[in-house]
Amino acid sequence: MHYTGTIWRPPYEAASLLLEVTAGCTHHKCKFCTLYNDLPFKFRLSPMEDIEADLQEVKEALGEQNLHRIHRVFLTGANPFALSYDRLSAIAEQIHRYLPAVTSIGAFARITDSMPKTDEELAKLHALGYDGLTIGIETGDDEALQFMNKGYTSSDILTQCRRLDAAGIHYSFFYLVSISGAGRGELGAKLTADICNQLHPTLIGANMLTIYPDSELYGEIQRGNWQEEGELEKYKEVRTLIEHLQIPTTFAAMGASNAYQFHGRLPEEQNRLLSFLDEIIETVSEEALQQYRRRVHHL
Repeated sequence: MHYTGTIWRPPYEAASLLLEVTAGCTHHKCKFCTLYNDLPFKFRLSPMEDIEADLQEVKEALGEQNLHRIHRVFLTGANPFALSYDRLSAIAEQIHRYLPAVTSIGAFARITDSMPKTDEELAKLHALGYDGLTIGIETGDDEALQFMNKGYTSSDILTQCRRLDAAGIHYSFFYLVSISGAGRGELGAKLTADICNQLHPTLIGANMLTIYPDSELYGEIQRGNWQEEGELEKYKEVRTLIEHLQIPTTFAAMGASNAYQFHGRLPEEQNRLLSFLDEIIETVSEEALQQYRRRVHHL
């Protein structure tokens, strides 16, 4: 299989076949991100012959009698959904050719990835199996989005996700706790809840911001331009987000950035999640949480 650098996937894609179709990120300008710093390039397309060779390898490894075991493929790279409609269509056709039991194709996506695609193209991509995108919206706080150089606004989140809704493409969100900075976390959470409450994410996943020295954000902190939230403040922010969500969805904090991992269905388990967070806020020390953060050497 052709894999380049560290391969990232959401926790809930553990059972999916990971197929590399891109490496790196088309944007690669977010101040906090270091995920693709190990690559010698910003972004690269996988040659179609490599993609086909990997699918052939999977087919041969499984054998004809076991091809029915692969139902979902997750395309790797920071945002493979940025690929053109024609390229995504060709990849889907190859997947279905070699793995006929596949019913859905997922990927990471940026809010900007759907902008060049027409509504008709999005609908056709859904018909080809594209579904269950994971979108790192990070926040609905426009001030934070601009400072972190995300390249889109909260209005763009609404517009593009409504287009995905219309096309039948489901999506999950990643929310980055502390992206609004010290003293603004709960405001950022409320602004994000307001955006999410107008959309239909199947899951909202919370990741705690962890700052590394090779990030641009680290330099901003050293220059006094930004201040990170304390660890307990981060949990208060998560609590505020959950408290203000009014849509049916799953909320999860499952990645390594979270000292305490949890998940639950909203609104049915909202009170349970809030009580769980209250217990952390009331009983766990800031220093204990800081020690955990210092041990997260890489995400």
